[in-house]
Amino acid sequence: MSHLEERFFNFVKKLGKFNKRSMFGGVGLFTEDAMFSLVTEGRLYVRGGGDVDDQFEKLGCERFKHVKKSTIATVNYFDISELFEKRPTLLLTMIKEAMDNSRAEREFKKSKENRRLRDLPNMQLTLERMIKKAGVPDVDSFFDVGAVSVFRKVNNTYGGDVDVKLLWKFAGAESGVHWTLLQEPTKKALLKQI
Repeated sequence: MSHLEERFFNFVKKLGKFNKRSMFGGVGLFTEDAMFSLVTEGRLYVRGGGDVDDQFEKLGCERFKHVKKSTIATVNYFDISELFEKRPTLLLTMIKEAMDNSRAEREFKKSKENRRLRDLPNMQLTLERMIKKAGVPDVDSFFDVGAVSVFRKVNNTYGGDVDVKLLWKFAGAESGVHWTLLQEPTKKALLKQI
C-alpha cells in the first residue's frame, strides 16, 4: 500500500466504517456494500451522483476512464487526487455525500420497485425479452402468473419449440434458487402441469 492510499484510507475513516475490495485493478471502498471510492494507479476517485457531480466538475475533477481491450468506459467516479492534497476539508463533505448517494442508490436497486426480470435467479436479458414478448411485462406479473403459465406463454409465443430447461429456470426464479437445485419430484410435478 502506498503512502497516498494509507493517508486517504485514514482520512475516509473519519466518515465511518468502510470495506476494501479489489476493483478495476485497484482498490474499491465500500460502505454497506455500496462502492463510493476507487484507488488505482496512484489516483483517488470518488463516486459522483446528485449535486456532487456539479461540485466535482466545477473543481475541474476528471471522470475515471476504465480502459478495456478495445473500448474506453467513462464512469461516474471523479479524480480527486489534487483536491485531497490541496483542499481536504472541502473534500470531506463531498465524500460523505458520495457515500450517502451510493447507499441510497444501492437500496433503490435492491428494492422491489426496481427489480427487473433479468435480476431474478436463472434469468438474463434474452430470457427477460422472451418473457415480455410472451405478454408478461414485469416481475410482479411473473409471480402472479407463475412459472408454469409463463413457460406455456413463452412456448406458445415461440411456436412450441422451447427447451424444457426454461421451465426449470422459471421455477427456480419463482423459488429464488438456481434451477439445478430443483429436485426430481419437483421437476416431475412441473412437467405434469404443462
